[in-house]
Amino acid sequence: MPWKALSLLLATCLLLQAAVRADDPLAADQSDFDDGIVEDVPEESATPDIDEKLAYESPVIDHKKFHFADHFDDVEASRKRWVMSQAKKDDIAEEISKYDGLWNWESPQRIVWANDLGLVLKSKAKHAAIASRLRQPFDFKQDKPLVVQYEVTLQEGQECGGSYLKLLSAGKETNELTAFNDKTPYTIMFGPDKCGNDVKMHFIFRHVNPINGTITEKHCNKPKNRLEEPFKDKLPHLYQLVVHPDNSFEIRVDHKIINEGSLLTDFKPPVNPPAEIDDPNDHKPESWDEREKIPDPAAQKPDDWDEDAPPQLPDAAASMPADWLEEEPEMIFDPTANKPEDWDAEMDGEWEAPLVDNPVCEKAAGCGKWKAPLIPNPNYKGKWRAPMIDNPNYQGKWAPKKIANPDFFEDLKPFQMTPIAAVGLELWSMSSDILFDNLIITDDVDVAREFAANSFDIKRRYIDRESESFVNKIVELAKAYPSVWGCGLVVVVVLVVLAIYCRFGKAKSQDAAAKRAAAQAKKSDDAQPDDEPEPEAEEEEEESDQSGGRAAGDTSKESTPLSASPKKNKKSDLEDSDETKPGENPDEPAQTEVSHFYSENKLKLTC
Repeated sequence: MPWKALSLLLATCLLLQAAVRADDPLAADQSDFDDGIVEDVPEESATPDIDEKLAYESPVIDHKKFHFADHFDDVEASRKRWVMSQAKKDDIAEEISKYDGLWNWESPQRIVWANDLGLVLKSKAKHAAIASRLRQPFDFKQDKPLVVQYEVTLQEGQECGGSYLKLLSAGKETNELTAFNDKTPYTIMFGPDKCGNDVKMHFIFRHVNPINGTITEKHCNKPKNRLEEPFKDKLPHLYQLVVHPDNSFEIRVDHKIINEGSLLTDFKPPVNPPAEIDDPNDHKPESWDEREKIPDPAAQKPDDWDEDAPPQLPDAAASMPADWLEEEPEMIFDPTANKPEDWDAEMDGEWEAPLVDNPVCEKAAGCGKWKAPLIPNPNYKGKWRAPMIDNPNYQGKWAPKKIANPDFFEDLKPFQMTPIAAVGLELWSMSSDILFDNLIITDDVDVAREFAANSFDIKRRYIDRESESFVNKIVELAKAYPSVWGCGLVVVVVLVVLAIYCRFGKAKSQDAAAKRAAAQAKKSDDAQPDDEPEPEAEEEEEESDQSGGRAAGDTSKESTPLSASPKKNKKSDLEDSDETKPGENPDEPAQTEVSHFYSENKLKLTC
């Protein structure tokens, strides 16, 4: 049986390999060479060497290339750079108004390299704010893009809370960062946010009206695809925002563009208001007729139209069935019911047994008063209404007239926003241990890409390599080749059957063989041990004396199981010598059990 199971397992593995080859597009492409046509295929990039040594070193920061950069590895320098807010929120209870969330510089929970540190929000369900001034303000008037890039690791996942950052506007409100709060003016807010099923990738910029100086928040349209994984997988993710001087923008997550568009067309409300608006003083005239159709005034109800006719009436052709019991009620009082002992007639009223179906009616067509079934009324027409015709006085849908928008302006360069002087994190989250790392602000996309290559990319390659376990490879294989699932299921079933046999099958086969041998022996006429003559009384006395002596002198014999047949205790020397062979002495079941235990476990190991 084990060899059959192993053969079946081998055949299944061969079938699995054949299925993978059948689904493999590379294998299928081999047949394309038979037709004599060879297509040019772009050469794919070389797969990184598995033995490549991945080591992390803090990225070198050339301050000339960055408006702001912090990898948080130099704790002493970073602590001097960041300022924790001491402010309070307005319009909320005093006990929750303080920005008392805790921040710390530390390694991630899943340590990859000990020298790779991050800024961690330790608290949950608390307001937390921290900010740092830029090395030099970012001025949008220069013809260079704004590039914001940083890492976030939601080490405890995220159910409700944000991990976005704010680029604080230059001005007197940002001179003192200890007063940083939710009302501090910012130019751009960017980053992920989630609460329940509401998942967002914020990109909000505050636009200044060039006519009256009012500020309006412009919210980027949502990306087409929901961003779910960064809130669940507890892995580092790289967020990048690039805003170009031509008003275009891109949002990337882990180097993949998830949203792009224009500041002029992909924000709500739009940057530029409409040139014309509805006249607020224009009102619809009372005589204005918006009805496209009206009832025909010349139509009249026919004389034979009966509006009172019912939709259904009793079937005049129907008759009561012969076995209908009109005198029998459909429901009767339950004859088996008894009034409860605690029933109080004064408090509960007169007791009545509950109603049950009349058992007499079960075999009859019905009980009670018979009524003819209802059928549709052929004369029913319902309420008469005049047919609809085109309205000769139709004037169309009324709309107020348009007037010039007194607040109209046309800003064709919304990229030229308020200069940025500082960067801040002002958060509230129901999850703790949110780690921020490798935060940079620059005006060169290539510089940001190089910085990520020396930090985030190395980290993710290392984590991905460590995560490539056997189970992950099986899952990826099944995703790539759906037909493998069936073969994999067969393999699992075979392994389960083999394990069950190894555990129980061998013992059952040995028991069955012993029973067959005993049955065959009883069928023969040969003398059996149970058929031996009973010993004489003196022999029994002598044996009992010897047994008593053994019991008094050697107590170790008590632990040895005794045979089920006491008649076999007295045996000749020849019988003793024959029955001392391994596996043949019924008086030594302990040795048999031990042998069976080792043979069984040996079979398990073999399996």
